[in-house]
Amino acid sequence: MALVTEDQVELQSIEWFKDLGYQYVCGYDIAVDGETPERTDYRSVVLKDRLLSALTRINPDIPKSAIDTALSQLMNPNIPALMSCNRQVHSWLTKGVKVTYQEGNETVGKQLRVIDFDNPENNDWLVANQFTIHGQKQNRRPDVLVFLNGLPLSVIELKNAADENADIWAAYNQLQTYKNDIPDLFNYNTCLIISDGIYARLGSLSANEERFMRWRTIDGVEVDPLGQHRELETLIKGLFNKEVFLSYLRYFCIFEDDKTVIKKIAGYHQFHAVQAAVESVVNASGVSGTKKGGVVWHTQGAGKSIEMACLAGRLIAEPRLENPTLVMVTDRQDLDGQLFGVFAGAGDLLGETPKQANSRTELREHLMNRPSGGIIFTTIQKFGLDADEDKFPVLTDRHNIVVIADEAHRTQYGFKAKIDSESGSIKYGLAKSLRDGLPNATFLAFTGTPISQDDRDTQAVFGEYVSVYDIQQAVEDGATVPIYYESRLAKINLDESVLPTVDDEVETILDDETADEREKEKAKSQWSALEAIVGTDARLQEVAEDLITHYEKRNETQLGKAMIVTMSRDICVRLYDKIVEIRPEWHSDDHMTGAIKVVMTASASDQAYLQPHHTNNAQKKDLEKRFKDPEDPLKIVIVRDMWLTGFDAPCLATMYIDKPMQGANLAQAIARVNRVFKDKPGGLVVDYIGIAPQLKEALATYSAAKGKGRPTIDSSEALRILKEKIQVARDLLHPVDWSEFKTKALNLIPECLDHVLEQEDGKRRYADTVLQMTKAFALCGTLDEALELSPEVAFHQAVRAPLIKGGDPDRPKKNVDYELRQLVSQAVVGEGVADIFKLAGLESPDISILSEDFLKEVMKMPHKNLAVELLQRLIKDEVKSKFRTNVVKQRKFSDLLEKSLGKYKNRAVEAAQVIEELIAMAKQFREDLDRRDSHKLSDEEEAFYDALAQNDSASELMGEEVLVEMAREVAKKLRDNLTVDWAVRDSVRAKLRILIRTLLRKYKYPPDQQKDAVDMVLRQAEVISEDAIVS
Repeated sequence: MALVTEDQVELQSIEWFKDLGYQYVCGYDIAVDGETPERTDYRSVVLKDRLLSALTRINPDIPKSAIDTALSQLMNPNIPALMSCNRQVHSWLTKGVKVTYQEGNETVGKQLRVIDFDNPENNDWLVANQFTIHGQKQNRRPDVLVFLNGLPLSVIELKNAADENADIWAAYNQLQTYKNDIPDLFNYNTCLIISDGIYARLGSLSANEERFMRWRTIDGVEVDPLGQHRELETLIKGLFNKEVFLSYLRYFCIFEDDKTVIKKIAGYHQFHAVQAAVESVVNASGVSGTKKGGVVWHTQGAGKSIEMACLAGRLIAEPRLENPTLVMVTDRQDLDGQLFGVFAGAGDLLGETPKQANSRTELREHLMNRPSGGIIFTTIQKFGLDADEDKFPVLTDRHNIVVIADEAHRTQYGFKAKIDSESGSIKYGLAKSLRDGLPNATFLAFTGTPISQDDRDTQAVFGEYVSVYDIQQAVEDGATVPIYYESRLAKINLDESVLPTVDDEVETILDDETADEREKEKAKSQWSALEAIVGTDARLQEVAEDLITHYEKRNETQLGKAMIVTMSRDICVRLYDKIVEIRPEWHSDDHMTGAIKVVMTASASDQAYLQPHHTNNAQKKDLEKRFKDPEDPLKIVIVRDMWLTGFDAPCLATMYIDKPMQGANLAQAIARVNRVFKDKPGGLVVDYIGIAPQLKEALATYSAAKGKGRPTIDSSEALRILKEKIQVARDLLHPVDWSEFKTKALNLIPECLDHVLEQEDGKRRYADTVLQMTKAFALCGTLDEALELSPEVAFHQAVRAPLIKGGDPDRPKKNVDYELRQLVSQAVVGEGVADIFKLAGLESPDISILSEDFLKEVMKMPHKNLAVELLQRLIKDEVKSKFRTNVVKQRKFSDLLEKSLGKYKNRAVEAAQVIEELIAMAKQFREDLDRRDSHKLSDEEEAFYDALAQNDSASELMGEEVLVEMAREVAKKLRDNLTVDWAVRDSVRAKLRILIRTLLRKYKYPPDQQKDAVDMVLRQAEVISEDAIVS
């Protein structure tokens, strides 16, 4: 008997909800035919009376007729397409339903509140299980539903942690099935939860697997407070706390339109960062406050844009700020546009349309004497002075202005005074103009990289950190993947010592509007001197050749797109020409076709050779969509500075850097490859210019800020892991001689498999080792040492493939494609290595009924352990296929298998003896199938026949014909009398017992065997019913 079951996980979850103050009901009690019905039929998912009661209680001033209208609207949204419906319902939940009614002769319009956000206890909080729903195809029973005011806002799908074949991804797949079959349940959904009782993930209605995330805190301060393996309890207690959940529902769900409607929900780090930032801003914005709202440091790729939009929604609605004005400041036009796009799409949350200042004049008009409210987007440069100004004018002196700066560590935010070498006048950083224009504003900053210790300006403007989410935590959470670093300087013979010296701040100076002309001229000359060497024809030819080789080799093991970063637009275009000269098929004049493109700014005065790469804004948008689409043939882009900040393309796996970069600019750029995408184990940064010292400096800054994790990991570390895992795999194959694997792989694989299977837990240990080896190779497979090992890696993968094919419980289901794709060198092992029959020397066997000829072939197999693996897998699959709902047969063959394999695993018997037992079992299986066919019964009737005939004395006494007739009648009687959820209703079960007992007497079934027969028939009926109601 199982010590842990799915039911136990379900009941434990319900206890945690009860601890939070939720009422609990069992679904069959409130079903239409339950003891205390709350549903009108099995299709309805809303608890109507609870919803009506809540609407009436929350809206005492609205007449019943208007409430009834809103009730009808909420229960029947009638909006086609699930995501569109969910978006509209979410708006009703958070903003209310608009109702009109007559008051005397006047028509009154009001927002009827569906949820009381101010008083959590004024709402109806309910958790339910055993909630059966009539689906479009069959009945469904989700595990746990969370209701708020009678509306199902969360679905929790559970699997059993002790069942090695049921993991959280099986729960994810179950939810996808529900969305198709019982879509009405998800019209109201805020979030989906999947768990096996230990591991737990939270996702939105539109999220794919990689967007399901952990919730790792209860109080927002301590991570994993209950320990690392109590994820479900942490999630329930951390998210479903009544006040937390109301805030989450109201401010932390965003919808975006990208061909289809996408729903994004916040992670725990985003939720608690926003909560902390709101409190910090409220405290700092008071008349006697410091005006320093603080710094939110969340590593790049962790969802900063959504976080900022959620914060804006919270600040706007915060009553203590009295309808504030938000000024969103970036330091680049493209960042301004990207962030504005996110906010513009979040209009439902923000409740107003943000405005973008396109000029200095527009900025001043938007802010000058604005009485309240508004979200204004601007770049920091628009706070520059006009020609006749020596100080920026005051735009408003209100205290409830909040300036939110993106990437606040840039020098443009400085206060430092500089003497202009041309005019002798004093110039200040743009932060001073910002402060002069908004003297009483509160400043809050977001950054993806830590503030360096010598950057006093940023701290002077914004204050201390209010929330930190570092690389280590992001990687642990699966929010980002690690970034690996590989130097290719040796491949292109670049001597760093001959490169001209470039000041650390050269790129910043070139971009800085406040820098004086002499500084800019010096920076330009340094940059030009370096560009002259980096951009020589011979060097670009070397880079192009090496880059193509590297990219194609990497793509064999890690599919993904690539970005090349160069020093200038000139080099972008010339490098493009070199690459397409080698790979002409990659080129296309049409921006909508071709495998490689240059993405850069354009000028009408550009020379002729640059002009073919000019694109207008619409074409740039097309290129962006193409590059973000993993299926689009556009695989490589070449840029100078576009798409290096705020650009999110998860399928980007490799960045080639051929441009001096440092500090925050470098950290921002390389973070483009850290996005989570399918089974990407990490992003790779390839260095052609020598950025290693700058990466070390970034690590020093990171460590000084007490950040955990490393900005980049040298690919040599992945190589070390690769070598280590290869050695472990070699040890597991010892003493088999597989040295001739390059020429005789297919002959050697069976012997290796046989040896692996012979060892204690060998299958799991070897499979896990090769999976880790594969992931390491995907990260360093372009290094020369790794390339030398690639044939051996391919061989180990070929040995592992049959072990995992057909379902390996020890690995997440989602890794299947990734692992089978990773055969590094098909030439080593040829096609079809995962076919266990071919490896065993069996050519296209007839296995459908475990034929006599096939069993003879198995008996002759030289590799006995492989034969055991093959037979037990086939018998398991056949039992599952042919006797899926037959309790007696399932139990019979499962017991036989378990007994036989138990002796084998404990090495109590030899493989040859187990093979004999398994072959005898297979023959018995075939005989049972033949007998079933002779009865001419349906699968359901045959299952009842087995339930009645399992008793030998009854079988002998009554004879086969009588039992066959009896099975038909039992099946018909039960079919006519079963109701939904009958198995959990004592009264119905009692009636069925009487019905079955009457039938048994009618056919003179032996009296002493009747009790067992009744129990078995009922158990069989339960299994058939459960199969019809997938839960």
